[in-house]
Amino acid sequence: MAKPKIYVTRQIFDEAVDRLREATDMKYWDSEMPPPRDELLREVQDIDGLFCLLTEKIDAELFDAAPNLKVVSNMAVGFDNIDVAEATKRGIPVGNTPGVLTETTADFAFALLMAAGRRVSEGDRYTRAGNWKTWGPMVLLGQDIHGSTLGIIGSGRIGVEMAKRAKGFGMNIVYYDVIRNEEREREYGATYCSDVKELLAQSDFVSIHVNLTPETRHLINADTLSGMKSTAVLVNTSRGPVVDQTALYHALKDGTIAAAGLDVTEVEPISMDDPLLTLENVIIAPHIASGSVVTRTKMSLMAVDNLLAGLNGEPLPNTPNPEVRG
Repeated sequence: MAKPKIYVTRQIFDEAVDRLREATDMKYWDSEMPPPRDELLREVQDIDGLFCLLTEKIDAELFDAAPNLKVVSNMAVGFDNIDVAEATKRGIPVGNTPGVLTETTADFAFALLMAAGRRVSEGDRYTRAGNWKTWGPMVLLGQDIHGSTLGIIGSGRIGVEMAKRAKGFGMNIVYYDVIRNEEREREYGATYCSDVKELLAQSDFVSIHVNLTPETRHLINADTLSGMKSTAVLVNTSRGPVVDQTALYHALKDGTIAAAGLDVTEVEPISMDDPLLTLENVIIAPHIASGSVVTRTKMSLMAVDNLLAGLNGEPLPNTPNPEVRG
């Protein structure tokens, strides 16, 4: 019996590759860079399953190019790169990898919070540039983390983990979400804000943990930034377009807020002529919040499980469209 045909759009861990080679007839784009669009559309023409990353746009055009496609497995928690409604309409289950990266992403978000607040990257550049001449009481003063107020936008898994870390630092916690979670309020001593502006006005640090939807696109914009403290630090490890990047640039440049730590940008990778890169008070990481060896390996294996379940006509272990069965 012939094995199902699949296409893997990026270099992944050996454990995942070995499982896929054993179970499928695999075509593999073995590169750190994603396949060009025309290459992707050509390679999916006869496949049964697609293993992709968030860099691939999975839309009606691709589905049209892949008439035999039975399942799409995204090696990511988010799935805004996939037209899930279109996949559902065509009876194609979509897989994602939630949960596994929760703590790793929260670790990184808190690292950005501390690094931006205490100006760690600026200090490193200052030293390397030969500017460190003596100890000075006014050199590179930052913001205290302990005893400050952390505003968490989005109280899902990662938001809860941020609250857990903040509690360890003696921070006051406020949060905003469309759904109030009174159990978490009791557990972490958090205060609910019914409005984003209310949260921003109170917070010394703000950490964003929401999915990208039409409602959250540019949730942080010129208007909302204007209501933040001038000493505040903004951290985003969710999706770049949640923050209006142009508005953020002006807020950082003009001193509306003190600093930002970003793991994501509106366009990825960020353009080298983007004005944000001219500022000292922003840290920009290349979307690596989930980037530990253990977590990324687990993500790839979860994506394999989703793919193989779909190919075998079984329910996917993790899926945003569970109404479609494999």
